[in-house]
Order: sequence, then C-alpha cells, then structure tokens
Amino acid sequence: MPGGQSTHWVATARMLRRAGFGVTGPEVDAAVGRDWAGYVDAMLGANPDADPGAIATPMPSLEPPRAPGKGATPAVRKQYNKQLSEQHGALSDWWLRRMVAVGQPVHEKLTLLWHNHFATSAQKVRVAAQMAAQNQKLRTLALGDFRTLAYTMLTDAAMLRWLDGQANTAKAPNENLAREFMELFTLGHGNGYTEDDVRAGARALTGWVIGADGRTSLTPKRHDSGAKTLFGITRNFDAAGFCDTVLAQPKSAGYVVGRLWQQLASDEPLSPRALDRLVSAYGPGRDLRALTKAILTDTEFTDTRAAVVNTPVEWLVGVTRALRVPVDKPARLKMVDSTLRTLGQRPFYPPSVGGWPSGQVWLSTASAGARLRAATALAHAGDLSSIESTGAADRIDAVGYLIGVGAWSDRTAMALQPLVRRPPQLVAAAVNTPEYLTS
Repeated sequence: MPGGQSTHWVATARMLRRAGFGVTGPEVDAAVGRDWAGYVDAMLGANPDADPGAIATPMPSLEPPRAPGKGATPAVRKQYNKQLSEQHGALSDWWLRRMVAVGQPVHEKLTLLWHNHFATSAQKVRVAAQMAAQNQKLRTLALGDFRTLAYTMLTDAAMLRWLDGQANTAKAPNENLAREFMELFTLGHGNGYTEDDVRAGARALTGWVIGADGRTSLTPKRHDSGAKTLFGITRNFDAAGFCDTVLAQPKSAGYVVGRLWQQLASDEPLSPRALDRLVSAYGPGRDLRALTKAILTDTEFTDTRAAVVNTPVEWLVGVTRALRVPVDKPARLKMVDSTLRTLGQRPFYPPSVGGWPSGQVWLSTASAGARLRAATALAHAGDLSSIESTGAADRIDAVGYLIGVGAWSDRTAMALQPLVRRPPQLVAAAVNTPEYLTS
C-alpha cells in the first residue's frame, strides 16, 4: 500500500470535498494548518459574484424569444421551441462552467444544494430567464435567513410556473404549491399538517401572476381574501402569513436542518444530540449561514467518517477542476452535458419536485461505463504533469495528491498498480474508486 498522507490531511481533504467540488493536494495543504472554524468563516464570507472565476463566466443573455401567436405556422412554432431549448442549454452550460471556474466553490455548491431542495425543472418552466433568475436568488440567499429564502421561492416566477401557482385563483384554488411547500420544502411529509391546512394554504396563495417581464405580483381580484384556518389559527392569510405560519411549526427547524445535513455532510441522519446543536445554531432567526458553519464544524462531521456519495454534477465538476480541463469549447461542453444526461443529473432538470435522489443510487453498474468514458476523456485533456514527472513507483501517491485523496485502501492500490505507466488511464480509474466517489 502507498504511503499516503496523515490522518489530519485526509480528514481536511474530505471536509473540503464536502464544501465544494472535489479538491486538490495543494488546496488541502493550504487549509490543513489553519483553524478549521476560521477557514470555514472565510469561505462563507467570500462574495460569490466577486470571485474572479465568476466574473470570467458571465451569465448569457437570455432575452425570451417572442412567443408565436395563435395563427402561427408549425415552422414558426418549431423555431420558437428550438430557441427555448437552446437558451436552456446555454444556461446549463454557463452554470457548469461557473462551477468549474470559481476559486471558492462553496457558494456554487450551496446553490446546487438549494436548487435540489427547491427543485424546479426547465422541463416545464420553458423560459430560461426565469430559471436563471431563480438560480441567482438561491445563490444570493443561500446564507441569509431561511424565511427570506422560502418566501422568495414561494413567490418566484419559475416556482409558480413549476407548481401551477399562477393558475391558483379564488374561484379555482390549486393545491400543488401549498402542498409541496409544506411536504418537501419546510416541514416534511406528514409532519404536523393536515389536508385542511393544504386547502387553506392554497387559498392563501391565490392571486399570484407572472408578468410579461418575468416578475411576479399579486392580483387582488384573483386572491381569496376570506378567512382561512391554518394550523388552528383563523384569519385572512396571504402568502407571507402562510409562509410565517408554516415555518413557525415545531417540526420545521429540524426538517430544514436535516435536509441540509444530508446533502452537505452525510447520507446518514443526524444523531439527536447533533440535531439539537444544529437547530440551536439555526435559531429563531433561521440563520442559514450559522447553520451551514455549524454543520461544517460539528464534531459529528469533522471527527467521524460522515460521508456522502457524490452526485454526478459534484463528481464531474470535481474531476474537471482537479485536472484543470478547460470547458469553454463546444465539443467538451457537449460531452459534459451528454454525460450528465446519461448519469441522470443535468442542472435545471431535476426529475421531480422532490429533487434528485441521494446515496448509493448514483453508483449503479449502468453508470460506471459512462463515468469511466468521461473520466478518460477529461484525463486526456487535463494537466497530468505532476504524475508524468513522478517515477512509476510513486504514481499512485501522486494521483491521490492530485485529486485530493490522501490514502488508498490495499484493494484500490492493487487495482491501480497495473496502470502506473499509463497516466490518463490511472487518473480515470482513480476518480472512479470508492475513495473518490464517496467523500
């Protein structure tokens, strides 16, 4: 078995992988000697839009194409649909390039996690500009207070379109948004709400419309202004009152904390003691920055082998970053997009309002071939000089350092050994090992 790094180095590498997209040896070296809580503070305190990588990857222009009129020909409608599809493709490519380019990836990681929490799909939201606006809101509010984030999503154009909120009127209440807001976004399935609460919530959310400019507003004549009984309280609830009342329910804090924990820190649920600590950090102000820091510094995360199976986006972006592969060429972006489609996680296209699955489902035999093909292509395009300049006997350690894996199991080391004289194949295999796929 190769020598490997110290236990502290390995632990730091794992924590950095969870806070971003992969990590490299030099990045671990820069963090390993620092106070971890202070390092997390510095990460979270950085302005995501001031990151040089973000500045170098500006969002594309997404002016919605003019919708065809009632008498439009099939050819005109086909061209319109093509333009919509092209804009969504450009938006997805942009976000992947930004994830790869940023110097401090924690903000893009959090944006991805909250995109999965408030899962909204371009499959139904056909206007790319609305998906782009939601994406920026998630990035801006990811470390604010959860009430502001939740209310912003409740009245967001893409979310209204996705869950039929714009069709919810006093004369014809639609329950989709109220139900999913409670079941998936704030409380959890069956956690203290009833069907009567769903119906009252739907009435509270009536009247919201999406303007031609993509902005949302409340149209009073479409809103049900009558009294509603929500969680035993009767009054004229509107969207803000509905949001506040749901978040005030006893089960909400634990649910939000648990959801972020399982996406950021571990596929396993929190222990009761850790849950109490994190709920306390979240506090009555529903402070997401304090909660995120608490998760990343909690002993249940730092001192144990709490782990998460990397999703396809986390894995692919991590490999691309580690190998310094440029992703501005159309052919490479096409390969990345095709790989993520095959693996089942294309940004802006979650499969349902429940978001993408987690855990071992990503490690299916069916996905292994696609991962290996993508890794091989990236390895051939990447910077492998640190491996190529190392003697064959030390290359397993060298590839581990390159991709931020500080120690290999005997079984993995034996599997990598035959590839030491073929650096691209060695790298492609290394990023498909259990040590890299599960961090």
